[in-house]
Amino acid sequence: MKVSTINTVYQLSFMPRIFPVNCYFVEEQHELTLIDAALPYSAKSIMDAAKTIGKPITKIIITHAHNDHIGALDTLKEVIPDCQVYISSRDALLLEGNKTLLPHEKPVPIKGGLPKNIKTKPDILLEDGTRVGSLEVIATPGHTPGSITLFDTRNRSLIAGDALITRGKLVVSGMMNPLFPFPALATWDKSTALESAKKLSKLKPSLLAVGHGKMLMQPEKLLELAIAEAEKSLQRQ
Repeated sequence: MKVSTINTVYQLSFMPRIFPVNCYFVEEQHELTLIDAALPYSAKSIMDAAKTIGKPITKIIITHAHNDHIGALDTLKEVIPDCQVYISSRDALLLEGNKTLLPHEKPVPIKGGLPKNIKTKPDILLEDGTRVGSLEVIATPGHTPGSITLFDTRNRSLIAGDALITRGKLVVSGMMNPLFPFPALATWDKSTALESAKKLSKLKPSLLAVGHGKMLMQPEKLLELAIAEAEKSLQRQ
């Protein structure tokens, strides 16, 4: 595992050179919020990193319910049972293994590795605009119907799950990147993902942290280029 730190964000990257899977700590004054839970074997490394920082993990926020973002969730909940688990109300259904589309959603099959035997039940369900400590919840559907991004109101850092990918280059979720095609193959609806990317661009983030790839400082211009490429791709389709 590789740990990188920018501002209040700690990136914990597993297999960074081969198949990067990231989760994050956001540091608050007296505690840590863990965003996503990486892979099943990641729990010990996550706990060791928190010990090195010297603050307890009191919250776990899941950006979306794909297997590479919830892998260590059950183990972490067993180790720190008082830690509260947060997920969007929409993706809480996916966490239960329910792939049924809601009436208002596009009739496109939900893709990607979805949980089958997760024991952990979320303590709090999130909606667009909910505040969790210093973080504001931004609804960014597309990769999954209930994907969320976390926006640190102190410094404009975005922790965007798989709404965007930086491995190889910055792309909008659903756009094919030959250097790392897997998130595109697991994206539910490309046009919805594009609208979510536009929503994030308007926030003018100082830092972009994603589920797959390195963190980017001052990503505004690269994000604009990624959005333009996604628009052209969807027009061609």
